[in-house]
Amino acid sequence: MDYRKEYEKWLASPALSEDERAELRALEGNDKEIKARFYGPLEFGTAGLRGTMYTGLHNMNRHVIRWATQGFANVIRAEGTEAMQKGIAVCMDCRNHSAEFARETACVMAANGIHVRLFESLRPTPELSFAVREYGCQAGVNVTASHNPKEYNGYKVYWADGAQLPPQHAAAIADELTRIDIFTGVQSMDYEQALAEGRIELLGEDCDRRFMANVMGMVNDYETVKKVADDFGLVYTPFHGCGYKLVPEALTRLGIKHLYCEPKQMVIDGDFPTVVSPNPENPEGFYLAIDLAKEKDVDFILGTDPDSDRVGIMVRNKSGEFEPVTGNQTGVLLLDYLIGAMKRAGKLPAHPAALKTIVTTEMARAVAEANGLDCYDTFTGFKFMAEKMNELESAGKNTVIFSYEESYGYMIGHYVRDKDAVTASLLLTEMAAWYHAQGMTLFDALRSLYEKYGWYGEKTHNLVMPGLDGLEKMAALMQSLRAQPPVEIGGVTVAQYKDYSDGTVRDAATGAITPMPLSGSNVLRFELTDGSHIVVRPSGTEPKIKVYILTKGADAAERDANLEKYSAWVKTLA
Repeated sequence: MDYRKEYEKWLASPALSEDERAELRALEGNDKEIKARFYGPLEFGTAGLRGTMYTGLHNMNRHVIRWATQGFANVIRAEGTEAMQKGIAVCMDCRNHSAEFARETACVMAANGIHVRLFESLRPTPELSFAVREYGCQAGVNVTASHNPKEYNGYKVYWADGAQLPPQHAAAIADELTRIDIFTGVQSMDYEQALAEGRIELLGEDCDRRFMANVMGMVNDYETVKKVADDFGLVYTPFHGCGYKLVPEALTRLGIKHLYCEPKQMVIDGDFPTVVSPNPENPEGFYLAIDLAKEKDVDFILGTDPDSDRVGIMVRNKSGEFEPVTGNQTGVLLLDYLIGAMKRAGKLPAHPAALKTIVTTEMARAVAEANGLDCYDTFTGFKFMAEKMNELESAGKNTVIFSYEESYGYMIGHYVRDKDAVTASLLLTEMAAWYHAQGMTLFDALRSLYEKYGWYGEKTHNLVMPGLDGLEKMAALMQSLRAQPPVEIGGVTVAQYKDYSDGTVRDAATGAITPMPLSGSNVLRFELTDGSHIVVRPSGTEPKIKVYILTKGADAAERDANLEKYSAWVKTLA
């Protein structure tokens, strides 16, 4: 694509506002920035779109939103009249321009004859997934960039099962977009007219009630919570985002009397003024919550990301200080607790199963199998977990009770097909209260699980490769690791090479190649003779390669030594 020609096209378009035109004119003479904005469109994938909010083809703005929506509308229309009548649910988070982008989405869909259910205001991502399923929609859109910095926004796309878009439909949309002119190829209509004609209907409290009824149906042990309610408490922060309403409501309905919401971060603000990054994976964002927890003398902190699909926790250690619990550790704690709680409540199904991703701790498998559950791996992304859940349950093989990935995402129950921080927050709190009744913090509980199941350890490294040449660098590294895979890592011999792109397993000693069940993803796995695994995966949403270390030691010291040794090798890749 001729980026200068595309830049001139945008400048000349009557679709631009004067402010947008002025923004582009200010770039004249800055060829590097013009190229960055116009060298090509944002890539439409199974997660939709995600990018920084500027005027330009390679950015998130109202023109790109309309264009993407027209492509999505064409795919829905191709499904037929019934699909158009089933329509689409549209939601938004707290980010700057999210409400505007959601309206633009609704107006394009309505103009294309597709019925729209638009949330009246911001809602958590899991409620969007729920709404698609509950109202029998054909599809869904959530305007959110999840946990990304404030400059970003995104366009998450969903299909009829409530999961993010399957690859074939994402490919169909991407194909449509190649034939749609971003300015002249889009149908839209007036928002107020669409409302008046019933083409857009608003979702609000009724959907909230239905969603929360399902959430509260996941409670296993009201009685224990009631017993400790007078002396158990916690701090919650939504990081300025969508969890501000439904998470406190769920915890209050659970029976929590001492719930302290961090007041500065309960303020809805797309600039996220109190944090550098609104991501519960980054412990520095919890500083205000930690101060409040110390003031109120509680041992447990919850934090949800801006669209409330991820949740992170912090717990007080033996030194009285708060430390983060990783996504891997949180998932293991929750899986072990759910198995026990469901058994005590008589709710554990006959053939239960747990799902995890290929980069999630192997400790989850140990917990599941020790308790009689089947444990299955999927690729990273809850659309793959949803697909696996549907496959297992339609075949009558298993009932999935818990699905999770290491990046603070958890799916419980059958009313959503995506990460759900509302339900996870509820059950994490139930779990913390149950351990409190045993005289234990979650710090104590985690140590007891290590002693029971083994000293597993995990560490994720992000090899960031920004700029126009970032994708080339990422591709070159993956190609190099395929062409010349390491013979040893950290002084330990590699036993097997797994390439998930073609689903092959190669024995390092013999060279023998065998197939494996999973294929079709650009991921490499090196399995070492000491039982450790190193997984290399390009991110699907950010310019970086993620390297996951999965190991186990005879004790904490050996585990930590393994993590350090393998981390040193990872750093040589940067």
